[in-house]
Amino acid sequence: MRKLIQGIHKFRDKELGKYQELFHRLSKEGQNPHTLFITCCDSRILAELITQSRPGDLFVVKNVGNIVPSVNVRGSTNSTAAAIEFAVQTLGVKDVVICGHSSCGAMEGLLLGVPDKEQMPHLAEWLEVAAPVRELIENKYSYLKDREERLTAASQENVLFGLENLHTYPLVKEKLEQGTLRLHAWFFKIATAEIFAYDPIPQQFQRVEKELT
Repeated sequence: MRKLIQGIHKFRDKELGKYQELFHRLSKEGQNPHTLFITCCDSRILAELITQSRPGDLFVVKNVGNIVPSVNVRGSTNSTAAAIEFAVQTLGVKDVVICGHSSCGAMEGLLLGVPDKEQMPHLAEWLEVAAPVRELIENKYSYLKDREERLTAASQENVLFGLENLHTYPLVKEKLEQGTLRLHAWFFKIATAEIFAYDPIPQQFQRVEKELT
């Protein structure tokens, strides 16, 4: 807690001046983010840092394993759906990014099971939303024996699973048909801080390169 309080004072003393006008404008005009960014709760994944975004740019949703349930999942296991509906309909975002990452503990729990299910029943139930990903890894990736390779495959397939589930939301389908919304599947490699985007033509995640001007 001491670090957090020190950080608060450091921000106000040394950084706030850079953003004071921006925060003042955002408080008056409200938020107008261009992108809904769905990623993992993992403390190593900071959407604003890796995309160098400013306050007001991103509407960020973080959950365990960056899982996107289908529209049919109800109740406490689908607060993510509320964020999707709000971002797409009310905020009118133009892009939705689902960003998985390497060495994901949630994907390890999905593949191997949650230890101490009795003490972590909500976690176990939440991960079961992505059970189709586990089945896919077991059926189509059985040749992968290395732990990290299996985790990477699961993390990437989980992002694609989320992308498919986004299409189950009527609001998303409507915006896609209107051509006012784009969907993106990303994978963040922690060790190198590289981002890979899914390309449907070769059906592979490829490193995001600089755009040519």
